[in-house]
Amino acid sequence: MPWRTIIPAMQRRPDRRLWDISPPVHAGSPVFPGDTPYAQTWAARIAPGCPVNVSTITLSPHTGAHADAPLHYDDGGATAGALALEPYIGPCRVVHAIGVGPLVRWQHLEHALADLPPRVLVRTYARAPLDAWDPALPALAPETVERLADLGVQLVGIDSASIDPADSKTLPSHQIIRRRGLRVLENLVLDEVPEGDYELIALPLKLTTADASPVRAVLRAPG
Repeated sequence: MPWRTIIPAMQRRPDRRLWDISPPVHAGSPVFPGDTPYAQTWAARIAPGCPVNVSTITLSPHTGAHADAPLHYDDGGATAGALALEPYIGPCRVVHAIGVGPLVRWQHLEHALADLPPRVLVRTYARAPLDAWDPALPALAPETVERLADLGVQLVGIDSASIDPADSKTLPSHQIIRRRGLRVLENLVLDEVPEGDYELIALPLKLTTADASPVRAVLRAPG
């Protein structure tokens, strides 16, 4: 039975409702320890002789919802600005694996993998930590990523800050992404999103030398 047909009718959104799955970005947004936090200063303010407000922002490209570029985990990898856009827009599935432990394993997802679209977003938190760094962030087991790639998945996303544990020095899941040519989204907010199929729109900026890019990630219900 196709996955979409088993979504309860009350969870379908014939009005093509949008879910904003991007966390707010501000000075208190959590970042990896040692990474650059968000900061904003004003270069110009509206006043006599100045008709506009203009700000200057400083942030890591891994702040908030973001797309890792291969350069992040491969010295010879492509930059954010060189990424093809196709993986970041199109049919996707949200799968819940809430509170399953430090690593999301295959058995935590297999209930929702029939007729899989090419993009999979995994919800691990009951409530995503929007204002505090989580050193015990949930991640994807490398064998889970490998098996998703075997099923033709082109992009994986997660609602934590990384698909690998925060203290990992080898980044095995990122290395599978590199080897299999997948794309990844991190720091999503899936708190209000039911399991099921959606259209993902999460385009990276054309940052020609960056190792990642912020995205404004949204889901649109089928209909």
